[in-house]
Amino acid sequence: MEKFVIGEQSKRSSTSDVQKSPKKKMKLEISERMKEEDAEEDEDAASAEFSHPVPWRKIEADRLDCDYALLFSKQEADQLFKQLEEEVVYSTGERAKVHVFGKMHDIPRKQATYGDVGLIYTYSGVKHSARPWTPTLEHIRDAVTKTTGRTFNFVLVNRYKDGLDRMGEHRDDERELDPVSPIASVSFGAARDFIFRHRDARGKQSCRQIEPVKLELAHGSLLLMNPPTNTFWYHSLPVRKKVLSPRINLTFRRIIPASKK
Repeated sequence: MEKFVIGEQSKRSSTSDVQKSPKKKMKLEISERMKEEDAEEDEDAASAEFSHPVPWRKIEADRLDCDYALLFSKQEADQLFKQLEEEVVYSTGERAKVHVFGKMHDIPRKQATYGDVGLIYTYSGVKHSARPWTPTLEHIRDAVTKTTGRTFNFVLVNRYKDGLDRMGEHRDDERELDPVSPIASVSFGAARDFIFRHRDARGKQSCRQIEPVKLELAHGSLLLMNPPTNTFWYHSLPVRKKVLSPRINLTFRRIIPASKK
């Protein structure tokens, strides 16, 4: 009520002044209109910055929070896929293995790690140092940042030669990862099924009935996995024998440098 009374008092005061000066009244009206237009332009600009790509598709379940959209057109995605095939250098030797149940196994896909200087990511018992960003990886990273408003300093690249290459169930919950940052997954090439399974609904000892969430990740798409998704949900890319062409997936992450832990 106090704000309303003050407003009325102010209005009466200004009315008195305007009656004395019609030119002042016109200037005040123009000024107010310009302020309103500027505010609308600012709002539209902010909205436009984070509205591409549109429309976003919201994917939610019990403590699963994801956003999905097409980040690149088919033409753009085709070109970026070609450039990635030329630029990315995949790991070999020990860095191309994972540590499972006390034994080392070959990764059923090709893998590479890129990012800011000095970053190290430990994945499945193996330490991976970041190679310097390539021009194409920088371009894709910046497109993700412009679209989401989030910054990333590391990317894990996975190349699947066909539907026989796969990714087993896991959570991206390593200690190096910033717990409040989402993980941005960008896909190129063959569309593949991506399956989320809640940690309480896995295996014979499951204690809850929670249906898995299945998505098809399309060529040029972006999947944003927001916290706390990776705390409660495992995800996988299962074998699909009918898929005969390759796929490249980039998961952009934010790693906490060792000096800041």
